[in-house]
Amino acid sequence: MRRLTVLAAVLLIGGCHARQAEPAKPAPAANATASAVAVAVASADGASASASTSDAKGVAVAIKNKLMEFDYSYPAAAATIPALKSWLDSDLAEKKEATAQGTSDELAEAKKNPEFFAHTYAHSTKWQVVTEIPGWLSLSAQRWEYTGGAHGNPWFESLLWDKAANVRRAPLDLFTSKTALSAAIRQPFCAQIDKQRAQKRGEPVKRNSGDDFDACIDPVESTVILGSTDKQHFNRIGVLVGPYAAGPYVEGNYEATLPVTPAVIAAVKPQYRALFAVGR
Repeated sequence: MRRLTVLAAVLLIGGCHARQAEPAKPAPAANATASAVAVAVASADGASASASTSDAKGVAVAIKNKLMEFDYSYPAAAATIPALKSWLDSDLAEKKEATAQGTSDELAEAKKNPEFFAHTYAHSTKWQVVTEIPGWLSLSAQRWEYTGGAHGNPWFESLLWDKAANVRRAPLDLFTSKTALSAAIRQPFCAQIDKQRAQKRGEPVKRNSGDDFDACIDPVESTVILGSTDKQHFNRIGVLVGPYAAGPYVEGNYEATLPVTPAVIAAVKPQYRALFAVGR
C-alpha cells in the first residue's frame, strides 16, 4: 500500500451531493433544510469557555477548556422530534463525557510519569438533514475526534427517523440484506470511486494491481444514506467512504451518489418499497 502524509478531503451528501474539506476537522455533512445554530467559542488563555443554543433553528454546543475541545450540533428538523432529540442529547452527553475522561486519564498518567505527554482530547459531531419525505427524516453526521497521535480521525454516520413508529432506523434496515443492496449498486459505485481516485492520483486505477486501494470495495461497508430529489420518495442513495477504505489517509474521504434503480427497489423489504422511486 502507499504510505503518504496527511491531507484529506471530507465530503458531504445532501439530497446526495458532495463537498470537500480536510478530515482534520469536518464541515457539515449534508444539505440542511434548516441549519443548526453555529456557536463559535475561543479561549486564548486556556480558561474554560462554553456556549450552547437550543431553539427553533436547532441545537449546538461548543466547549473549550483544559479537558477538551468539543462541539456537537443537530438541526431543527431533529430538535422538534422529542424522541429523536432525546437520543441526540444522550449521544452528545456521552461523547462529551468520553472526551473529558480521555484527557483526565492522560493528565493522571502524566502526574505519575514525567516523561508522559498528556494530550487534550477533542471531538466534533455535526448532524444535518439529508432529506425529509412524508413520514421520514434522513440525517447524516460527520464526526471527528482527536485522542493523541499525528492527526484526528473522521468518520460518518447516518440514521432514518420513522415518524409513524417514532423510532430510529439505520438506512440498511430498509433492505432485505446488505448483500442484496451491495449487488444492486456495487458496480456503478466503484466506477464513481475510480474516477475520483484517478483525479486525486493523476493516473488511472488498475483494479488488478493487487493494491487494496485500487480494489472495488463493498459500498455497504461504508456509510449509506438515503436522499431524495422529489421530497416524496427516496430516489437517491449516497455512500460516504472514510479514509483508509478506498485510499490512504492523504486522499481523504470519497463519496458516491447513485440513482435508485429497479434493482435497488427489488432489494428493499416489501413493507418499505412504496417509499422508493426510480431516480434519474
